[in-house]
Amino acid sequence: MTVIGLIALGAMVALWPDENDVPQGADPYGNVKILDATVKKATPFDCNSSGTGPDNTPMVEGSCAQVTAETENGATAVFTLDPTRYVGAGMEAGDRIRVIEIAPDGQEATYEFYDHQRGVPLAVLAVVFALLVALVGRWRGVFALIGIGITLLVLLRFVMPALLAGEPSIAVAVAGSTVIMLAVLYLAHGVSIRTTSALLGTLFGIGFTAIVGAASTDWAHLTGIGSEDDHLLLATAPQISLAGVVAASMVIAGLGVLNDVTVTQASAVWEMRALKPTAGCRELFGSAMRIGRDHIASSVYTLVFAYAGTAMTTLLLIAAYQRALLEVAVTEGIAQEVVRTLVGAIGLVLAVPITTAIAVWLAPPRAHVEEHGVGHRAR
Repeated sequence: MTVIGLIALGAMVALWPDENDVPQGADPYGNVKILDATVKKATPFDCNSSGTGPDNTPMVEGSCAQVTAETENGATAVFTLDPTRYVGAGMEAGDRIRVIEIAPDGQEATYEFYDHQRGVPLAVLAVVFALLVALVGRWRGVFALIGIGITLLVLLRFVMPALLAGEPSIAVAVAGSTVIMLAVLYLAHGVSIRTTSALLGTLFGIGFTAIVGAASTDWAHLTGIGSEDDHLLLATAPQISLAGVVAASMVIAGLGVLNDVTVTQASAVWEMRALKPTAGCRELFGSAMRIGRDHIASSVYTLVFAYAGTAMTTLLLIAAYQRALLEVAVTEGIAQEVVRTLVGAIGLVLAVPITTAIAVWLAPPRAHVEEHGVGHRAR
């Protein structure tokens, strides 16, 4: 593992982008201020919203609202809220929001709605999550939280800047994912042969997903340009390969579930070795695979449900338009998610027998278990 770690770190150093190579898009709000504010009143009025916009685009039908709010610096902000925001989401006195202040030199400031304030709810949820993980998981939970921090650090400081700078996407994803898994697994589960067997299975999954993901992206002609945000990203960072980003996302998206499966399989082998020290390799592998098959089924469902949950708005829109599922599934935006899910699932399924075989090979031999117990490893 030391050699693999050094190779991964060396790859990160080689792929680390120069700061000048990372594009810096102009902030669309760079010449204005974004201020916290509290809504004082929201008065609805008829703004002649008929439900049809330019080029017969469907729009929300209903009333607009004139909103008066007090900003953090004590100014009074007045702005109009369109029917989509007012009818769809609602707004009332006491709501804590954020507004855009536009104040050209020599002119009176005007305001526009920017977003709701969500800092407090997000912070509370994060603190509750961290406390529960630490209380229930104890030291392993604490180390798992540290692993999350390392994951975010690698993604934000290496993976994303490298992708923006146009570095090879698959190489960036594999190097970053390997470093993340090395840190996360050993921190959360301790330095042991059991953890190493899970890590080896995880690395197989990463490598397999990278190869199949790159091939599938090319085979399915996935360009990575499926939304307005993709067009904006390409305009901001013209050297980026959006098709490569799609393939890289397949590697990173499946890390969590892949890690879960490999750790479970390695633990299953170790526990069964302790319960039945006389079991041969074939029997141990077969017993662990029965657990693995159940895990495969539940994990595949997890991947599908995760996509359905994140893409619920898109799926509802498809249902509302009454378009055939097969017709929609081949469009760029949906096809990306379909291929990403299928490639991740394939890598996940194959990682189960590979991890199980590695764990059986590395688990303490029968003689050592009978003599010393499972805690004393021969390797």
